[in-house]
Amino acid sequence: MAVFLKILLVIVSILLIGVVLLQSGKSAGLSGSIAGGAEQIIGKAKARGIDALLNKLTVILATLFMVLSIAVAYFLR
Repeated sequence: MAVFLKILLVIVSILLIGVVLLQSGKSAGLSGSIAGGAEQIIGKAKARGIDALLNKLTVILATLFMVLSIAVAYFLR
């Protein structure tokens, strides 16, 4: 059981790192204004949808990471 939880914890950790790195930074607003008007008009709703999805995935994966960390610590005791 402990080995399975450790493997799952590593997988969730890698996914969490990937999701966090895929999110746009807070300074993306300035680069978005320089990129051009067409992308701002067409790409805004799509970008907001992707950012919202990445935010939800971050919350889910972070919660799962915490729960798995506590479970691994409990089983190793």
